Amino acid sequence: MGAVNLKNPQHKFWIIETEGNDFNNGLPPADNRSIIFGREIGLSNRKVVVKYELSRRSYLGPTAMDAEVALLMANQALAKPGKLVYDPFVGTGSILVAAAHCGAMTMGADIDIRVIRDGKGPDRNVWSNFKQYELPSPVGLIRADNNVPPWRPNLFEVYDAIICDPPYGVRAGGRKSGGRKMLQGIRDPYTIQENMRKDHIPSTAPYTLAECLHDLLDMAARLLVIGGRLVFFYPAPRDECGDDFLPKHPCFTLIANSEQILSSRYSRCLLTMEKTSKYTEIIAATARRVHQEFKDNHSEMLQESRENGSLHHIVFAPSNEAHRLEGSESRPRYRGKYV
Repeated sequence: MGAVNLKNPQHKFWIIETEGNDFNNGLPPADNRSIIFGREIGLSNRKVVVKYELSRRSYLGPTAMDAEVALLMANQALAKPGKLVYDPFVGTGSILVAAAHCGAMTMGADIDIRVIRDGKGPDRNVWSNFKQYELPSPVGLIRADNNVPPWRPNLFEVYDAIICDPPYGVRAGGRKSGGRKMLQGIRDPYTIQENMRKDHIPSTAPYTLAECLHDLLDMAARLLVIGGRLVFFYPAPRDECGDDFLPKHPCFTLIANSEQILSSRYSRCLLTMEKTSKYTEIIAATARRVHQEFKDNHSEMLQESRENGSLHHIVFAPSNEAHRLEGSESRPRYRGKYV
């Protein structure tokens, strides 16, 4: 009953059609052609993505997380007012900006003190990114190493969510504290003189993905509340993105595994895990033993990583190398790189 109002209707209906083609813009092919009819009950706010897009950001780094993906990660972590969100690889703060948009309190850490303390000047740093969007500043940003966390041994269940993009060696390799000589036992740990501490840049060494993930899961198991979520990206070859190949921990239950296809051979999986069990002394003892094994076998693990080929090498291998790795006839190029 009544007049038709196309500009401000009471109800909107959609017809969505999916093709059954084998080729689907790089996505897995649809099983069958289908037509879906439904009533609109809500839409995403695309204006938010435009507001936070990186091209408008005052302070950026080479690994800054895309604004849309960062917002999705914050959504997966259930970031909202009253929650405390932590990013142990904060960089220029892209993920924390998304969490702050959702109303959460934020805190971050990074091994490079120059990124979080200095930035590119007093008006171009992590803090200025929050000021740019009139968001609450982080509770704190600390220089910390994920491999040697600064937390007291008796500190448990602090954060409601941990969201991060661990360094896995495609755009930037992981680093941990301790120079090459120290990790090889040639040089003992030393104390920096008081007059040199302010400008001292600590020595670092390569940080393998396996060790990084072990430390991340152990830290999250300790510091997340029960029901808290760990959301992070995990890189993998296309044929190893199933649940059987993903990292596991006795304190966590996998909630979601969302594959982002980046090339014909390589993906990264956005993993959402929920803490469902307490962090016990048995789990802590096992974590300490594995941590010591990584430390004792640092040189051997780096050598093994070089022999197997880094993730960056697998993704951007030259064509002749790709043929050897993959046995394929040819590979397409995108912006000068093989994909």
